[in-house]
Amino acid sequence: MSRTEAPPLPEPLRVPVADAHTHLDMQDGTVEEALARAAAVNVTTLIQVGCDVKGSHWAAETAAAHASVYAAVALHPNEAPRIVHGDPENSARQGAREGGGAAALHEALAEIDALAALEHVRAVGETGLDYFRTGPEGMAAQEESFRAHIEIAKRHGKALVIHDREAHADVLRVLADAGAPERTVFHCYSGDADMARLCADAGYFMSFAGNMTFKNAQPLRDALAVAPMELVLVETDAPFLTPVPYRGRPNAPYLIPVTLRAMAVVKGVDEDTLASVIADNTARAFDY
Repeated sequence: MSRTEAPPLPEPLRVPVADAHTHLDMQDGTVEEALARAAAVNVTTLIQVGCDVKGSHWAAETAAAHASVYAAVALHPNEAPRIVHGDPENSARQGAREGGGAAALHEALAEIDALAALEHVRAVGETGLDYFRTGPEGMAAQEESFRAHIEIAKRHGKALVIHDREAHADVLRVLADAGAPERTVFHCYSGDADMARLCADAGYFMSFAGNMTFKNAQPLRDALAVAPMELVLVETDAPFLTPVPYRGRPNAPYLIPVTLRAMAVVKGVDEDTLASVIADNTARAFDY
């Protein structure tokens, strides 16, 4: 079995659900092919997420062209330091670039602000903090960008989609300090059960991805177990985080049923019940 070979289509869900976070622009094949495969297993709505200005424009255009797609637009937490300080060594493998300072960051944020006003853009994200790839020298740029995205989301009445990697305490601190938007989603939820209780108290949605199926992911399953059903979403983060038994192969929205079925086991409910709740939650989170 080739690591690059796409996994087979799983058994379709009986209740239609949404993929709350995907990157179609990073997947093989056309958007139409991806949507058709997803629809074949009853994944009928996709949230296409931008990570930089170019990707956010692409997300908005794709959502405008396809009724089953909504867009989220943002500068990824790791993008902000690259805009400000540059990446001359191409350490992010996204092309070497010179830093543009605070002015370049403000210019990029203005473009995100303009896109966030569009009808088919339903969220501002993924934004937040990432201490895994960005060292101390980039933290100030990340936090400034994060705070700006929070304001953009609130100004346009859009959901906020959070990327939180090894930065739990600071993400929660900034949200509390800046005042979280009415609808806030922790994408690829990566905290433990204690953090899930804090998120639940604040009314934040927690979106679980294929990594909750990984052998070493018991803390994620513990978090899912205590997360209130009405705040749980499911996502692929495709092409990343492909669920077991296909880990290491390309992920895509049509694999949502694999993760949802694993989630249903953790929650102790049947898959139809969980799918119905998640479908309602996702529509509420992204206001469609």
